[in-house]
Amino acid sequence: MAPEPRQRLASSPEQPQPLRVVVNLTKEYVDRLNAVWVEGQLIEIKRRSGTVMQFLTLRDTLAEVSVSISTTQAVLDAAGPITEGTVVAAWVKPTLWLKSGSLVFECRELRPSGEGRLLAMVEQRKRMLQAEGLFDVARKRRLPFLPRRIGLVTGAQSAAERDVVENIARRWPAAVVEVRHSLVQGPAAVEQLIEAIRSLDAAPEVDVIIVARGGGSLEDLLPFSDEALARAVFACRTPVVSAIGHETDTPILDLVADLRASTPTDAAKRVVPDAAAEAQLVARALGQVRSAIVARVDAESRRLGELRSRPVLRDPSAVIDGHAERLQLARERLARAVDARLREERLGLTHAIERVRGLSPRATLQRGYAILTDTEGRTVDRVAATSAGAALTARLADGHLDLAVTAVTEDPHPTSAAEAPPIPVLPGSTRDLPATTTEEP
Repeated sequence: MAPEPRQRLASSPEQPQPLRVVVNLTKEYVDRLNAVWVEGQLIEIKRRSGTVMQFLTLRDTLAEVSVSISTTQAVLDAAGPITEGTVVAAWVKPTLWLKSGSLVFECRELRPSGEGRLLAMVEQRKRMLQAEGLFDVARKRRLPFLPRRIGLVTGAQSAAERDVVENIARRWPAAVVEVRHSLVQGPAAVEQLIEAIRSLDAAPEVDVIIVARGGGSLEDLLPFSDEALARAVFACRTPVVSAIGHETDTPILDLVADLRASTPTDAAKRVVPDAAAEAQLVARALGQVRSAIVARVDAESRRLGELRSRPVLRDPSAVIDGHAERLQLARERLARAVDARLREERLGLTHAIERVRGLSPRATLQRGYAILTDTEGRTVDRVAATSAGAALTARLADGHLDLAVTAVTEDPHPTSAAEAPPIPVLPGSTRDLPATTTEEP
């Protein structure tokens, strides 16, 4: 109810009213106003950390009218995720601050309104699905380089269908597109979209699925933020490309799909390569391979020419001749060394034979010496070793003599062993000496 009008205050330049009186009367009048629900757009949110009171600026959606709103942090939290630009419905009651004379609206409840309400609902759904891992980047699959068949889910005879099909045909004429028409807005759109996606996912020859729609309002794009559609796309075994709306539109399907395309045209560019660009790449690669082969052949040809120009390959027999000459010199040195060694060994052998012959007992006997032995074959080298009447044998160079000792006479001045000439001793028994038949009578 509107407040009852009060009696006007009397005032003049000579008798002005005190400011406090006017402000108090104004506050009393404002305090009698009831709380009311108003709709407007939040153009500024002044959040103060550590304080309970928060301040907002609310503007009319059509006219250039804006007011300041004070509220609590609890009211803001209860309103859900709201941002600047959100259209809200606020339950406000005007009040006047005495110290500053400012008119402020106290907000006791705040709710998103219109698109703001829809945005809050979508944002809440995003948070729930993100917590379950549906937006996890690690599970997103890569698109095939050249798909055998491309599935397309879009509205019948829509601009999105025309853009996708024409751009795919322009980029890769041999590509095959299998289209499933579906409603793309309205209450029945979600069910038809899910059915079309599952149908294409069940086809083994379909390697990628594009879900395309042109731009639209937030309400028109709500089916693509539906939870059931997001879960159906998450369960697909085939990679899914989301091409919904324009670059500024981001429905939940964009987040759960394996790839987000900004527009349907961009989806066509992402799904198939450009045949002309690929042909240029192939031609460039062939040119690089050809250049590499030619360079390798040239390098090997130069290397072969260098090898052929070496002396050993120009005249291979020169090496053999050199080795043959060194071998002949070595053979000659070896022959001379063998001859010299043989002469040395022969001369040494001759000297050894002469020394052996000089030490031979037979040579001593040939010089006129004799060897006396008793009947037992023991050598008699002194007179004490025999006695008169003993039988002795005298060994000569050409035989032996059987002797009988008639007398024994000792030399008073015997020759010492050092002065006496050596008497060789025959090795073995006396039977080794040649026998003789000459006997001394």
